[in-house]
Amino acid sequence: MPKGHRLPNAIRALTMDAVQKAGSGHPGAPMGMADIAHVLWTDILKHNPQNPDWVDRDRFVLSNGHGSMLLYSLLHLTGYDLDMDELRNFRQLGSKTPGHPEYGCTPGVETTTGPLGQGFANGVGMAIAEKILSGRFNTTQHQIINHHTYVFVGDGCLMEGLSHEVASLAGTLGLGKLICIYDDNGISIDGELSGWFTDDTESRFNAYGWHVAGGLDGHDQDAVKQAILAAQADPRPSLLCCKTAIGYGAPNKEGTAAAHGSPLGTEEIALTRASLDWSDAPFEIPTDVYAAWDCCGKGAAREDEWRRRYADYAKAKPELATELERALSGELPAIWESELNALLAEMQANNRTLASRNASGEMIAKLAQLLPDLVGGSADLSGSNCTHWAEARTLSRDVSDANYIYYGVREFGMTAITNGIALHGGLRPFCGTFLIFMEYARNATRMAALMGVESIFVYSHDSIGQGEDGPTHQPIEQLANLRGTPNMSVWRPCDSVETVVAWKAAIEKKGGPTALVLSRQGLPNLPREAEQLANIARGAYVLYDSSDMSNDAAPEVILLATGSEVSLALASAQKLATDDGLVVRVVSMPCVETFEAQEPTYRDRVLPDSVRKRVAIEASHVDYWRKWVGLDGRVIGMHSFGESAPGSTLFQHFGFTVDKVVDTVRELMRL
Repeated sequence: MPKGHRLPNAIRALTMDAVQKAGSGHPGAPMGMADIAHVLWTDILKHNPQNPDWVDRDRFVLSNGHGSMLLYSLLHLTGYDLDMDELRNFRQLGSKTPGHPEYGCTPGVETTTGPLGQGFANGVGMAIAEKILSGRFNTTQHQIINHHTYVFVGDGCLMEGLSHEVASLAGTLGLGKLICIYDDNGISIDGELSGWFTDDTESRFNAYGWHVAGGLDGHDQDAVKQAILAAQADPRPSLLCCKTAIGYGAPNKEGTAAAHGSPLGTEEIALTRASLDWSDAPFEIPTDVYAAWDCCGKGAAREDEWRRRYADYAKAKPELATELERALSGELPAIWESELNALLAEMQANNRTLASRNASGEMIAKLAQLLPDLVGGSADLSGSNCTHWAEARTLSRDVSDANYIYYGVREFGMTAITNGIALHGGLRPFCGTFLIFMEYARNATRMAALMGVESIFVYSHDSIGQGEDGPTHQPIEQLANLRGTPNMSVWRPCDSVETVVAWKAAIEKKGGPTALVLSRQGLPNLPREAEQLANIARGAYVLYDSSDMSNDAAPEVILLATGSEVSLALASAQKLATDDGLVVRVVSMPCVETFEAQEPTYRDRVLPDSVRKRVAIEASHVDYWRKWVGLDGRVIGMHSFGESAPGSTLFQHFGFTVDKVVDTVRELMRL
């Protein structure tokens, strides 16, 4: 009697053949979860292979992304635009079947997974997005946003601490349309889990407030289907614990670590084919199997039925429908540009000393009025990050029409959830913490950049100016870390005016996340002319020249700075001009990445190549600025961790003073 069923065995055959051809990969999990996947994708999942972006589709996340051939097989078999040649080219350069699923590379892949647990967290974000959008746009008569998020998780996902953060919050928020299916196969790379993972997972998730179905046979398709249907009916998030055999069907490797992360080998594949009664050649699927898997017809029918309901909705609620379409398209309101320009002029005219975190808080309140799709939150630092505003509506178990999330002390979970909200579509998410605690969330910030999603990360307490909390809370190397991340835009504004521009750029950016790095201490509003005001958006601009540069004459020395150090550079330049008669330029560089993207002529106007005497001033690690000052320049920055003392004392102690800058320039001029 052959093991398994013919349709899930198509997944097993494709998986072992693709991994074998590639010479690397993970056949075990796809072979073990094939029965579960077959039930979900053919009997339950609401999707249309011919339109992977249908807004009311169910979301599917393979959090255990090393098992990518499971997802690629499902996409191919059910009718997505992923042909057999792509499966043959598994893990090869330029294919749509990379080693781990990548968002934007393969139709039907909802998020990039691989770093374990983050897909789970993204799924929580997607479920939150569905809850918020349904609360905002649905009516009693019209359920336009009404879908589930399904997440496959493995043992590794649940061992990662991130899983605790997001599962705990999901239970608190009552995310009833989140259904996670746990591949409980008892094996990881190092072997049997009994030596290092003996948690009572069912009790753990019960304690989070989840609906838990335990002890399921992951190869009993009827039992799996009934468990999923029961989960759909439960108002809590659900965890279905399915016992499976890793490498199911492989006579000598089933149930062992040998099936986890290596090709089975030609001999074992031959034996597995016999065990599964699968006689077809590698990468060949019988016509009747294709026909049984095909979801194009019923997927199109489900979307057509939804579109008929949406047409009725649009007639009954035209304003809601128009706003939903705008939010889903990512378009900004028609008044966006005029409103932001007016706010920028207002900020420039208002001569205040204000911490950029407070200026950011004012911006958020204004943006929330302009952009109903703005959704934010903080990791237990709402007041310190200034991310909360008076009219914010808090998401809870009972409140879905919300735009603020209290994440608790869960920086990693918060950031990965924010990415999931961004991936879902229809919302513009941001989240906040101290810059130093970006370290807890570092891999999720990287994943946002890797996927090119428009998450916005609000990081306050940006330097040693943080003060008395000491070196544990004072960021030093974090700015260089963020700036070294491809696709990431890092804005460190020097006052309220630059903060407005930074937020505007963050909302408008496409193809990557933005980090807004903000001060705790007050920053004076700096004077600017109209052209300077316009040039802030270019990432760097000439804030001050000590003499008339209208004839394009080059300065003798350039001071570059960001954030709170810009006013220091300005005061130093004025002293050098008065006392030493030097021609000094101050360049404010709030966003290096944006400046680097400008045309060469503009960059050279701001930073002429001929001016080699440059001094960069920033209260962070010095090494980053070497690229901007060159071997002939100097950097006034941090060579060590900070200390515990008031921020003003620390700036004095570490040399962020006018005297230090002036002495450095004078030394440079003597060379």
